[in-house]
Amino acid sequence: MYIRYICIHEHATCSASVESLSSPVHPVKMIRSFNCYCHSFMSRAKRQDVRLASHAGSWYTDDGDQLAAELSGWLDKVERIDNPYPIIGCKAVIAPHAGYSYSGPAAAWAYKSIDTSGIKRVFILGPSHHLYLDGCALSGCKEYATPVGNLPLDLETIKELRDTGKFDSLEIDDDEAEHSLEMHLPYVRTIFKGMDISIVPIMVGAISRQSEVAYGQLLAPYLASEDTFCVVSSDFCHWGTRFSYTYYYPEPKPSNESGIRLSQSVAPSDSHPIHESISRLDHEAMDILTLPPSIASTAHAEFAKYLSKTKNTICGRHPIGVLLGALTALEESNEVHPTIEWVRYEQSSPCKTIRDSSVSYASAWVKF
Repeated sequence: MYIRYICIHEHATCSASVESLSSPVHPVKMIRSFNCYCHSFMSRAKRQDVRLASHAGSWYTDDGDQLAAELSGWLDKVERIDNPYPIIGCKAVIAPHAGYSYSGPAAAWAYKSIDTSGIKRVFILGPSHHLYLDGCALSGCKEYATPVGNLPLDLETIKELRDTGKFDSLEIDDDEAEHSLEMHLPYVRTIFKGMDISIVPIMVGAISRQSEVAYGQLLAPYLASEDTFCVVSSDFCHWGTRFSYTYYYPEPKPSNESGIRLSQSVAPSDSHPIHESISRLDHEAMDILTLPPSIASTAHAEFAKYLSKTKNTICGRHPIGVLLGALTALEESNEVHPTIEWVRYEQSSPCKTIRDSSVSYASAWVKF
């Protein structure tokens, strides 16, 4: 006997079948089997709607109360430098995305800068660490989960972007495997606590500078909107043999001696520790990306030259490039004058020998 059942769930169709080879099917067992099948289908359909906080419990705590206390604690420790917090008119931040025990305190300096007044939509641009993309990709989910409260996606804006034909679609497994977007979600939910906001997460692939400009031009009108904010996700230098990157300046500034690659046979000089060389390397990029005195279009070009020369392992270089592309478009069309100011720089550990490794974290705010 072959019985087929059809279950309709939110425009999707599932089927359950039972085939008897030599004996009749018991009706109760058949219904139980069918119900289990449909429950499994609905669970999969629900999973497509909600991206789980897949790195909670490892990269950061999955205890909501503990996480809220940690985030608040890091934000409370941020010290005023030149401008009072929040930065009035702040439109974007650049912040790291490592495990919170490493980068959580540094990221707080960016999030403390955010002026939340009037914001209803938050774009989050992050690099792809696991999935090769030669463009940008959008989530198929309706909601992103975090231990401190979920974040709805702006489905209307995502549809508008998808309809341009310029974006790929993320499978749920690829969405949940990536940490560069997820690590910002608890901070976003915390800073905009109690506010009715939605997010537009965009995974940025290994794109050319020309593509960064094109995607920036596409996103510029959204960034110009008064109700829109943008988070750009990036760590800075990943240094060490485990990252296949050992670029090193033998002498500190003001020396113009070219960088070299350290190895087992090429050791650092006694006068310039590796961690100081890494700081110099990262600050070269941060100086290029500081606006003013430069303008966005010039910074974008110089940043590309810097990356070509040093090969610095700034994993969010392409999301940063898209931001620069958007700011360039706004400079040209809206006659705005963007400001990018770096407010925090840290390293996960001070490298002293070729056996050591570290990741750098930098935070900045953007206004125009």
